[in-house]
Amino acid sequence: MRIFAGLDAVAAAVGTHVGDSAWHAIDQARIDAFAEVTGDAQWIHIDPERALAGPFGAPIAHGYLTLSLVTLFLDETFRVDGVGMAVNYGTDRVRFPAPVPVGSRVRGRVEFADLAATARGSLLRSTVTVEIEHAERPACVADILTFYPAGAD
Repeated sequence: MRIFAGLDAVAAAVGTHVGDSAWHAIDQARIDAFAEVTGDAQWIHIDPERALAGPFGAPIAHGYLTLSLVTLFLDETFRVDGVGMAVNYGTDRVRFPAPVPVGSRVRGRVEFADLAATARGSLLRSTVTVEIEHAERPACVADILTFYPAGAD
């Protein structure tokens, strides 16, 4: 966990590798639970027997399950002190270069790409690369936007 003493410290770290989250297991129970709450019950995710004969040779995590873990990865990687709050402002660019097979472990690698001052606060763009343990290609690369409202102490 890297701790920044305010947004000036964050600005000084733009363009650098901030850190990596812990590794997290992607098991069938997690995939099934995500399918249940989202209604995405495609067989490549939730039917292990059929998925063995499918294009990936095993069940794979939903792309949006992988993306949903980004908040956890950010929380494990850094904290900004001296701000009242941080708000998820959205995502600009998301790509899923490789599937995440059941039984894999993933983690987030975080870089600060930009910090822009606005009339209402500051907007941080972090690039999060979701790595699959022992894999060459990442599962996901996303530009995540975090808004720090002015005066929200």
